[in-house]
Amino acid sequence: MPVYPGIPYGFAPAWCFPVFEFSMYLLFIICLVHASKKGMRDILYIFGGLGFGLLLEYIEVLDHSYTYSQFTIMFGKAPFDIPLCIGVGWGIIMYTARLFSDSLGFPLLAAVALDTLLALNIDLSMDTVAYRLHMWHWNWTGTDLNPLTAQWFGIPYGNFVGWQTVVICYSFFSRLYEKKILARTVPFVKYLCVALLALISSQVVLYTSEIYLYPFLADHLGIKSVHRFVAVIIILLLLVIWGWRKRNLRIGEVPAVAWWVPGWFHLFFASCFFLLAFYMENKWMTVAAIINLVIGIALHVFPLVFRPRTSKLMANS
Repeated sequence: MPVYPGIPYGFAPAWCFPVFEFSMYLLFIICLVHASKKGMRDILYIFGGLGFGLLLEYIEVLDHSYTYSQFTIMFGKAPFDIPLCIGVGWGIIMYTARLFSDSLGFPLLAAVALDTLLALNIDLSMDTVAYRLHMWHWNWTGTDLNPLTAQWFGIPYGNFVGWQTVVICYSFFSRLYEKKILARTVPFVKYLCVALLALISSQVVLYTSEIYLYPFLADHLGIKSVHRFVAVIIILLLLVIWGWRKRNLRIGEVPAVAWWVPGWFHLFFASCFFLLAFYMENKWMTVAAIINLVIGIALHVFPLVFRPRTSKLMANS
């Protein structure tokens, strides 16, 4: 029986929510163990991402951008409650994206761009499926739009612009504050301040963008969310190409956890996409899902396959 008007899918199979939720907690523990071996910066980067994720999700829910279904661990009161696993997901996605970009020796702006592309690649696989599983829901009632075909197969383009803004800000401010301030502070205090300042700065940028900048661009210049999304993608790609040419060749190996997190997201949601027959709904959505999966593999494989021979030797020395 349909759960929401215009969406012909009933409740998700009983295994979907628990598998997704508790895999997030397991991956978080794995990431935290890895971070503990690297130092306080990495530990606080994960927790900063977790805190940022929970805060921004709560604000978006309060703003009626979307609503969540019930997971095992929820914060707040329905219908404004949010799942802990979503904040955890933000933390581990941003952490492992940074592990990957750091291992390539990219300069700051290129590393931020790659972090954002890696995170966005996961979201493009996740949202169309999670929406149909009713993990979270955008309300298209009263818009005269088909909830399965509106914008990106039922997902507002503004959601992806939000992902771009969040990852760009948190990745950029964290790296910037680590390099430019608090250099003489004891490590724990330093990185705690970095995490807090990055979180606050990112939230300020996100808030002002959504409240003032984006409405101004749409109302006065006709620049809507789809235009911003595509424009930022182009800029990010150009920055990554530039960063590849400017990268530090003395790079190390990519940690396995930097593969496990995106790999699991893609595996879980691609499996649901085909096993639960969502692929039969719209051939273009299926094409987009396959292309995005191929792009995700390419983003993770290309830098390793085509790294210079000298850097391979350095990494193994």
